[in-house]
Amino acid sequence: MEKANRHSCAARANLRRYIRPLMQEQALATGAPLTPIDTAPPTETLVEFPDNRLLIDLCGPYDRNITAIESALEVQIVRRGNHLAILGPADSRARALEVMNALYLRLESGREVETGDIDRELRMGGGSDDARRPMLGDQMEMPVGHKVEIKTRKKPVEPRTEAQKAYVQSLFDNELAFGIGPAGTGKTYLAVAVGVSMFIGGHVDKIILSRPAVEAGEKLGYLPGDMKDKVDPYMQPLYDALNDFLPGKQLAKLIEEKQIEIAPLAFMRGRTLARAFVVLDEAQNATTMQMKMFLTRLGEGSRMVITGDRTQIDLPRGQASGLQDAERLLKNIPKISFNYFTSKDVVRHPLVAAIIEAYEADTQTG
Repeated sequence: MEKANRHSCAARANLRRYIRPLMQEQALATGAPLTPIDTAPPTETLVEFPDNRLLIDLCGPYDRNITAIESALEVQIVRRGNHLAILGPADSRARALEVMNALYLRLESGREVETGDIDRELRMGGGSDDARRPMLGDQMEMPVGHKVEIKTRKKPVEPRTEAQKAYVQSLFDNELAFGIGPAGTGKTYLAVAVGVSMFIGGHVDKIILSRPAVEAGEKLGYLPGDMKDKVDPYMQPLYDALNDFLPGKQLAKLIEEKQIEIAPLAFMRGRTLARAFVVLDEAQNATTMQMKMFLTRLGEGSRMVITGDRTQIDLPRGQASGLQDAERLLKNIPKISFNYFTSKDVVRHPLVAAIIEAYEADTQTG
């Protein structure tokens, strides 16, 4: 028969009062010592949850959340009443326990656990800090080394990779910041989230979002409608991001009152953008002169973010990208931040990262 000995996990000091890890070691009925780790049955970590309803939410529909943790960390998680048993190598068990602890605390605070939350905890590590996560928006500076949330009207937004976390920190620390990297790394999404956070916190008076009106490799010809109808298709990604952070009626009112502006890059000439949070998206498609024009719009009390992907330039052949020129000319100027992302920071479908890596490899060999 097996003999179960309960004792505290080495990481007990880092765990919250509601989750109690119990280590269960297996021994032979004869009392013989445990076999070596490489040949012994896996050690089991039992985790007890006091609230069975939260445990159901933690597991997710059809145990979807648990399956994601199992696949990522190569452990097996078995549910036993209000306990979860984690089987696998010691390091993997400890990591799974850390992730589940962070997710349970999230549920305990009244927030939901979504696929992105699991991905973030797996990428960035669980909550080793006992301090409450700071909510950005009421403050201009973000404490380094803590998990953070960007406060918006509809939901809090959290960086899901270390590069995203550094990028968000940079947006709060610098008046001019660049985010450069492949598609799907959250460059524009996080910039708009920070803009909304600073707007509702009263740090800026308006949000201005812009991008060059350049087709992605094909000519669409003349579009019907007035000027708004013609340019809105190019601006749709910016509308999508805003709709994630602001209620529809409030967003429509703010746009009507010009507190939020979404306009093509060409419309920025001659303006001075004071006390505004300004985002230029798809900056790789701005010419050198357009980039210079845009950067010199920066007014007193404003923040400016430029995002782009150097591998997706849609300018006519032979036309220099203003993003590349700006990177070359401005990289040594103090208080201008350059933040870089790689395929490891892609937070869309996992296939997107593989696709980007395949194209990058082909470019390097070609």
